[in-house]
Amino acid sequence: MESYSLLELNQSIRQHLKSVMPDNYWVVAEINEFQVNNAGHCFMELVEKASGSGQIIAKARATIWAYHFRMLSPYFETMTGQRLSAGLKIMIQASVEFHEIYGLSLHVTDVNPAFTIGDLAMQRQAVIQQLIDDGVLEMNRELELPHVAQRIAVISSETAAGYGDFIDQLYNNPHGYAFSHRLFQAVMQGADAETSIIHALEEIFEREDEFDVVVLIRGGGSQSDLNCFNSYHLAACIAQFPLPVITGIGHERDETVADLVACIPLKTPTAVAEFLIRKAMSLHTQLQELEDLLANAAASIIRRNVNIFQNLSQRLQNIIHSHVRTQDRDIHVLHNRLANAARALLLQKKQENRRLAENLQTIAVNFLHEQKSAIPLLYTQLEKVTEATLSRHKNRITRFEDKLHLLDPVNLLRRGYSITTADGKIVRDAKMLKKGQLIETILHNGKIESIVV
Repeated sequence: MESYSLLELNQSIRQHLKSVMPDNYWVVAEINEFQVNNAGHCFMELVEKASGSGQIIAKARATIWAYHFRMLSPYFETMTGQRLSAGLKIMIQASVEFHEIYGLSLHVTDVNPAFTIGDLAMQRQAVIQQLIDDGVLEMNRELELPHVAQRIAVISSETAAGYGDFIDQLYNNPHGYAFSHRLFQAVMQGADAETSIIHALEEIFEREDEFDVVVLIRGGGSQSDLNCFNSYHLAACIAQFPLPVITGIGHERDETVADLVACIPLKTPTAVAEFLIRKAMSLHTQLQELEDLLANAAASIIRRNVNIFQNLSQRLQNIIHSHVRTQDRDIHVLHNRLANAARALLLQKKQENRRLAENLQTIAVNFLHEQKSAIPLLYTQLEKVTEATLSRHKNRITRFEDKLHLLDPVNLLRRGYSITTADGKIVRDAKMLKKGQLIETILHNGKIESIVV
């Protein structure tokens, strides 16, 4: 039985492949792994995935030698805006090589950037269509921005230059507007960027009431660094986020899907800061305009009311003057009527008084005659009453004299009592005295001076 060594078999395979597949072939595949060594050689693992399940159905190693890679890499990036990296779908021109030790590989000599551009555009359009089908594309864009956004949740890398520019522009604004922010750290490029940014959004969602807006910013970079912002999952999170999202991911030329679904898409972090400052300035301007309108309206109302009050005042003065003249006439008429009535009444009373005087004179004469006859009897009665009254009052006076004798201060002093005076006044209550005040105590046989302590 004929047999081959492994080397002989591999050499046979190599010769056979070279004879069967001598040319270069255009191959479509996805870069699964990508690495450039120190010598500048590029090594890739290419795969093909099933359209439905994403399962790998074919795999091959590919190499771009340094002298080709130095030309293909910048050309591809210039044309597509993307660096060659894992995850990209590419069309390459390659020859099939078989090495006795390293096995089958593809030797890449050219790359078709137009294919990658079309594939990225198709992927982007597919993501947009999925967002439309899910009914979420417009959700964040339909949110209403607050009149002024001062409480800001920032998603960025703390070391990113764009983050520093944003903070400097925001807090050093020339108008002195006050802002507050909290940084939610995230990886802004590479394979972990999508998951990291979504995690930051979830953290902000837990503290939604603390913020007015979310700002998603990063510094500049290559077009390939923006791939995560075309992700369906990240775009869906932004689209459905309950707070307005403002993007400034650092590219002047390209609009990512994240920009498309965000409430306010801006190009750079500095542009985001300027937008927030302009928003505050707009409100400030509106408030100033309202203040001016209010002041003008108030002044107009005051002027109008002053005129009204002046007219009312003049009308009131006219009414008062007219009323006073009317009252003067009425008073004059009443005065004349009262004078006439008084004269008539006075004449009537004079006549009545004459009649009363005549009657009174007659009555008085009669009364005097009656009283004159009663005088002797009244005199006798008055004399008796006077004697009794004098006797009674004499007894009362005698009793009063006895009491006064007993109450005489001299007698009271003899009985052991004393009289205290201060400033010439009798002291009846200790509360009348003050500390250090001079008092005098009068006794039966002398006086004592004391000082209140």
